[in-house]
Amino acid sequence: MLGFFNGEEDQNVGYVSYVAAKKVNEYSIELSWYTNIYDRFHVISITLPRDQFVACVGCWRCDEKPRIFVKSAWLENIYLRSYSVFALIDADYFKKALECGEITRDKLIRLRSEIDSVSAKHPNILFISFADSLLLKSNWSVGYFKNSIKCNYEPEVFIDLASEINTIYQATLGVSTHAVITQGSNEYYDDSLRHISKSENHISLNSLGIPFAQLMEIEETAKKASKAEEHPRSELYMDGQYYHSLKYKHGFDKNAGACYTYQSKMVGTPCKYFYSSLNNIFSNLERA
Repeated sequence: MLGFFNGEEDQNVGYVSYVAAKKVNEYSIELSWYTNIYDRFHVISITLPRDQFVACVGCWRCDEKPRIFVKSAWLENIYLRSYSVFALIDADYFKKALECGEITRDKLIRLRSEIDSVSAKHPNILFISFADSLLLKSNWSVGYFKNSIKCNYEPEVFIDLASEINTIYQATLGVSTHAVITQGSNEYYDDSLRHISKSENHISLNSLGIPFAQLMEIEETAKKASKAEEHPRSELYMDGQYYHSLKYKHGFDKNAGACYTYQSKMVGTPCKYFYSSLNNIFSNLERA
């Protein structure tokens, strides 16, 4: 940078990743990391610890935006680690159907069998089911050319699954569903989708991070907002980063989508979720 200011030619000093600083904490900086701005708008919230920070250099007079220099190992790790997409699919008015005697053991076994069939088609997605809800999780990589790791982020499959599972619930139990979907960094980034203990009575989802926590926060906020008639009940509630990362058809104005602000304990700045019908999102996705 000093050489540039002195009129010398630019020299490559390492890999450049595009970020925006969202909040400076005592021991870290919250960053929005732009992992893909070419064929989709994909942003991930990450945290830069103070001990991995080296310097920040910029020059407004030369129109040089601030560049955050970090330790190489930390930078490589954000490319090598895996990330997660989470979805919570919940049955609507399940308690009422249960009280009316419409939920029977035979219907629940049929539901479980149908979900078995769906999960068999998606071996890279973890399915955890209860009678009235379903938790989905997948791990993915952003891609890293130095290690020949390819990006395998395909968030659209969760919209397809939300639609398919909604149809299954209607056919088996006679109730519809709504889905909450998030994506982002995950602290169990070197582990598999789940862990089962040797005794087989402890199952860990290998999850402690922003996207999992946000599932619950969006679900709780959406219930309160719809009860207060601040926005209608919907089939889809999508965290803003996930919503914007989807590949839409040309002409679809995603920025005009209905949204609502929520506060996450894991993020220091206010977040948004977008709510919509399944058909609206499903029919406006760009298919290969």
